[in-house]
Amino acid sequence: MQNHLIQQARGHIRAAGHLVAFTGAGISTESGIPDFRGPQGLWKRYQPIQYREFLRDPEARREYWRRKVELYPGIRDARPNAGHLALASLFAAGVLKTVITQNIDGLHQKAGLPAERVIELHGSEAHIVCVGCGRCFPWEQVLAGFDGDCPRCDACGGWLKPATISFGQPMPEEETRRAFAEAAAADLLLVVGSSLQVYPAASIPGETRRAGGRVVIVNNEPTAQDEIADLVLRGQAGEILQRIEGGTQ
Repeated sequence: MQNHLIQQARGHIRAAGHLVAFTGAGISTESGIPDFRGPQGLWKRYQPIQYREFLRDPEARREYWRRKVELYPGIRDARPNAGHLALASLFAAGVLKTVITQNIDGLHQKAGLPAERVIELHGSEAHIVCVGCGRCFPWEQVLAGFDGDCPRCDACGGWLKPATISFGQPMPEEETRRAFAEAAAADLLLVVGSSLQVYPAASIPGETRRAGGRVVIVNNEPTAQDEIADLVLRGQAGEILQRIEGGTQ
């Protein structure tokens, strides 16, 4: 990584009055959580199950839950890496205001960010929710009675699923509203580890640009929106963020 790019990123952060971070799967791969589109991504192993399939097809529900039970321990036991910790340090220093994330792993909160300052656009794997009445359940309670079939809510009989947003499922209205409001308020948006291909989340950098703010992108590979960025840093998110954060305090 060229030092002058790190210095430029530090300068943008020092000058920012309202810094917002927008994170994707690339910040969590260094914690052992696979991404979706990469060579070892989940979509290479699994065809995504659409929400409407989950609702109407018993086999789709069983396969959905088989995958979730297989993947859950890895998410539960994952620890924040240098990238998560660098963002948490920027927040603790009063520099970073909010994190908008496409991730469902809760690693920003584990790193020390307050839950109310993390906007989870695609939901959270931290708990189970009833798709009928919205009641929440802890994983341990649901797993204790899991027999391979999709669990049901003991209050209304609705299907249970982790509180994540599936393909074809409506985006959470309040989180989406907050995310775009924060993007518009940001005079600097720091995009980390997102391919910027999944909409509507991928519209967030454009929202900052339209409002007159700067965009800095940190990612291993080129993204779909590099051309709108003021600065692009290519490499491992943890290493780059650690170096940037170390010179901004």
